[in-house]
Amino acid sequence: MVISMGGFFGVASKQDCVFDLFFGTDYHSHLGTRRAGMAVYSQKDGFDRAIHNIENAPFRTKFDKDANTMHGNLGIGCISDYEPQPLIVRSHHGTYAITTVGKVNNKDEIVRNLFEQGHGHFLEMSGGDINTTELVAAMINQRDNLIEGIRYAQELIDGSMTLLIMTPKAIYAARDRYGRTPITVGRKDDALCISFESFAYLNLGYAPERELGPGEIVAVTPEGVTTLAAPGTDMKICTFLWVYYGYPSSSYEGISVEEMRYNCGAMLAKRDDVRPDIVAGVPDSGTPHAIGYANESGIPFSRPFIKYTPTWPRSFMPTIQSQRNLIAKMKLIPVHDLIKGRSLLLIDDSIVRGTQLRETTEFLYQSGAKEVHIRPACPPLLFGCKYLNFSRSTSEMELIARRVIQELEGENKYPNLSVYANPDSTEYYDMLEKIREKLNFTSLRYHRLDDMTASVGIDKCKLCTYCWDGRE
Repeated sequence: MVISMGGFFGVASKQDCVFDLFFGTDYHSHLGTRRAGMAVYSQKDGFDRAIHNIENAPFRTKFDKDANTMHGNLGIGCISDYEPQPLIVRSHHGTYAITTVGKVNNKDEIVRNLFEQGHGHFLEMSGGDINTTELVAAMINQRDNLIEGIRYAQELIDGSMTLLIMTPKAIYAARDRYGRTPITVGRKDDALCISFESFAYLNLGYAPERELGPGEIVAVTPEGVTTLAAPGTDMKICTFLWVYYGYPSSSYEGISVEEMRYNCGAMLAKRDDVRPDIVAGVPDSGTPHAIGYANESGIPFSRPFIKYTPTWPRSFMPTIQSQRNLIAKMKLIPVHDLIKGRSLLLIDDSIVRGTQLRETTEFLYQSGAKEVHIRPACPPLLFGCKYLNFSRSTSEMELIARRVIQELEGENKYPNLSVYANPDSTEYYDMLEKIREKLNFTSLRYHRLDDMTASVGIDKCKLCTYCWDGRE
């Protein structure tokens, strides 16, 4: 599966912040594969910014020269799959830099309203779309101050919006109203940082300070953190952060990503009755789920194929599907001696289109595997994400579960998807069998939603599970 979320890192320091900004932003490279940027502010030189395409070279390679020439005591950086950012904006609020993570579903409506209110123009990106971060800045500029502007933008947006704004005096951090994405603050003697991923600042000498609550807005300076808008009580944090997006060493709401994945695999094992020779995970995020399964079941964990990391350290994929299919296969190298004549149970974080997992299964058979049992670490994906740029899919019908449901339902344009989300229904089992046949698995069992949320350990009402059950 292709990651398309994005991440950010900010620093407010009494000293030059560029070293911390450079490495803190780089530690978010697993969250995006197309663009990245850094913006800094110094009293002497004002604002400075660099944006690069990172599709064919990692962040550090592209920004190495910039890190040696940029200077400032305030800085924000981002990994962005869609928009060039951070942007530097001049408005009645003064000049500021802004970076965002989120999704705006009602972009056309907002643009139309802004034009009606006299907003002059937006710059089109190469694909003809409007830069979401520029649109957010335009909404913020409709109000008398930045805090009112941020709140106005977040209320107007159908979707989600978490953002950082850097002014000459402070960095403002605003978490999405329902906390769908995280913001954490770290502190050391002469600086504070703001990060999407909680691990990103640990090697830079920062200690965890606190996480922002849903909808909370803070101002961060080298001296401290000031809450400007109190957090709300309702939270819907993305469960996929633990299942897939998050780096293993991160935690959200105090819950470790790696530990959650062990729990997830263990609960998969408790409901299973197959006895394969070995348990394996699809690198990378499937591996800890497989370790949890193996620990619980007592079935040996093994690595029957290895990701070729020297030249495949990132998740870059071309846009042409046939090339994507080939590259998905090329990244994994089989270890024939661990495959031939054996029954394998394979855990992946999820099944989206099914293309890559089918390719993986085929080369396991070609390498002599006797059986390939598949255990996705989350339930079937039935709905496209409304809140985050979950993948580059343009239609829910790209999801294999939805395609199979369409085949089962025939001419019915509005099937009752809730029955397919119920793991105890006949329709659910029919869907699984159809997927199993299409992808040529020996057996297929998905993680149950109730087990998956229990693996997180947070009250289900605080978790977003929309892509699995359609509940907002």
